[in-house]
Amino acid sequence: MAKPGSSKKPAQKVVKKARIEEPVQRVSKKARIATPPPPKTKSSAKTTSAGPSSSSKPSTKTSSNPQNGSSSKSKGKGKTKSTDQDEDTSSTLPTTFKVVAGSYEKLLYGLNGSTTVNDKGEVEYHLKPLFIFPAHVSCIKAVSASPQGGKWLATGSADEIVKIWDLRRKKEVGGLMHHEGSITHLSFPSRSYLLSASEDGSLCLFRARDWAVLRALKGHKGRVNSVAVHPSGKLALSVGKDRTLRMWDLMRGKGSASTKLGKEGEVCRWSVDGSLFAVQSGSSIDIYSTDMQLLHIINHKSRLHDLQFCKRVNGEGEVLFAAAEDKKLSIYAIQQDRSKEPTLFAQMVGHENRVKAMQTLQIALPTQSGRSSTTIVATASSDGKLRIFDMNDIPSETPTTLSSQEPVQISPVAEYDSEKTRFTCVTLADGDSEVPSPANAKRKREDDDDDEEEEVALSEEEAEDDGTDEADEGDEEDEGFGSGWEDEDEMEKEVSGEEDDDPST
Repeated sequence: MAKPGSSKKPAQKVVKKARIEEPVQRVSKKARIATPPPPKTKSSAKTTSAGPSSSSKPSTKTSSNPQNGSSSKSKGKGKTKSTDQDEDTSSTLPTTFKVVAGSYEKLLYGLNGSTTVNDKGEVEYHLKPLFIFPAHVSCIKAVSASPQGGKWLATGSADEIVKIWDLRRKKEVGGLMHHEGSITHLSFPSRSYLLSASEDGSLCLFRARDWAVLRALKGHKGRVNSVAVHPSGKLALSVGKDRTLRMWDLMRGKGSASTKLGKEGEVCRWSVDGSLFAVQSGSSIDIYSTDMQLLHIINHKSRLHDLQFCKRVNGEGEVLFAAAEDKKLSIYAIQQDRSKEPTLFAQMVGHENRVKAMQTLQIALPTQSGRSSTTIVATASSDGKLRIFDMNDIPSETPTTLSSQEPVQISPVAEYDSEKTRFTCVTLADGDSEVPSPANAKRKREDDDDDEEEEVALSEEEAEDDGTDEADEGDEEDEGFGSGWEDEDEMEKEVSGEEDDDPST
């Protein structure tokens, strides 16, 4: 297997760009932040994506996580019984969760969430503060936790630094100072990689094993506002101040297509199944198909701040959450028939100021509740409160039966009041697991092996891919993305002949 430290010039050049700011308490002079597990000799199929592969586990915000995780963990073990898969699925969901939020006041808040069942058989949610401290020297603009375990936490600020934290040990690990502008976006496509975006117009893909920069993606002519990774992990979309929507090939680490929107996109999000994506600008939401066909335009009643698709807990299909200035988290039903307009049928209420950000996470519930799992929604508002909602409270009726009625009002199941802290971003992470059984410990070792295989496969692909357009395995699945987009090279020629929208950048 090819190793990152071998004599491959592209890898060496990129790694040198990663500058690590060590915390004061550390005395080690090594630039390495995290120590990878010891290498093991084992044969496996080559992974061909820079982020999570199509066979790896996607983000925890989708309910398909546990199933994908169970299939990968049973790989090569000969256990294909559905009962074993169901048991493994329930065991992979966290029973507790963590809420982490950043604020304008530079403070980082951490809460531990848990569930209990009362005498009536109802599920009760509890939030307990874990930490509150100033994490940056400027306002915190982005925060993200790694999925499937929630070990790593990344925070981005106007101070141009991405800080890495160990959530389990509750300590700072280091700072990534690759960007030359305020950090605008952070996300973990998988627990092995971190994707960041900045006002300097670039995106960076970091490897969580040693926090080296694997790719620096450049193309935007100004601030990058939002990034969304496709559920397959092969592609990513980004929108920015230059009023363009760009597609990035994460397998090759370069731009693949772009198109002009005619307006500045502020947030972009993929649907759970990856067949649609949404771009938010001001108070409008544009819904596109993968071939860039504009399907619907949702005109919200107030300015929007955040979007997210999520699979329903009750019923089939997806919903689209929209956090807005109207102090509510509105819920639109995405119809199975894509030609039908998304319908506003419910709202999560309770905040006294604008809802700035939201996040979802699937968790396991106590057996006494009668439900095996649910999906929780966390909202952060400028009123200084963090609220938790249960998606089980969203009605399962079809929107056609509710179209003539007012949207259903859903109240929070838990709340934390910071007393006037202005929250800007929020993320959800798996809670601390209890003492692992031998089976769970073995499962964790297998997960670590999978992470190592992903990283080694990426390093091999870096050496083999010298910028050629030779087709990679699995590219046929994404043929639909080609139509309706402009070629990246042609787009660059057009942009070079135009005046820059932001000369100061």
